[in-house]
Amino acid sequence: MNFRYPNGKVFQPKESTHSPYVKKPLYSNRGMTLEEDINETNLYYLNNQLAVIHKKPTPVQIVNVSYPKRSAAVIKEAYFKQASTTDYNGIYNGKYIDFEAKETRNKTSFPLQNFHEHQINHMRDVLQQKGICFVLLRFSSTNEIFYLDASFLLSYWKRHLSGGRRSIKKEEIEQEGHKIPLGYHPRIDYLKVIDKLYF
Repeated sequence: MNFRYPNGKVFQPKESTHSPYVKKPLYSNRGMTLEEDINETNLYYLNNQLAVIHKKPTPVQIVNVSYPKRSAAVIKEAYFKQASTTDYNGIYNGKYIDFEAKETRNKTSFPLQNFHEHQINHMRDVLQQKGICFVLLRFSSTNEIFYLDASFLLSYWKRHLSGGRRSIKKEEIEQEGHKIPLGYHPRIDYLKVIDKLYF
């Protein structure tokens, strides 16, 4: 089955996809993908009435369906209706929450190519409306997770567009961001950082 973006480009799934046919990456002391950790965290927040935050569904237009059997339909081709914005959004303590989650195997920096211009523009729009917007960055080689406010990401993106670095140095993330220790319940307690910064 082929999924295509609005420009016709074929979609290449991330390594962390939940397809049973895609082998999940193995990292020491990790156990789950970043997406699974965040989804479990959000479920914990929801069950404990702390916040309502969900992964955004991706709108898809199905254009070709095969019916090999009467009882089963197989999607052969589909298109993304629009470019995605960020991964997660919701509400916490009366404030709109919007964030993106990314990971890298790079040990010393985080490549800006992991972000798309429409995502950057969306985060800028959220900040302009006084929403809480950030990115969760995971260095998979060391299993370190950082909360980085979107305002800092925008400044690094602007630096890149001006001919500067095409990545964010890990030292910069450590200085401007907030390291989140991996826990049990919740797995990635990013609300602690939001409390510290906003409440």
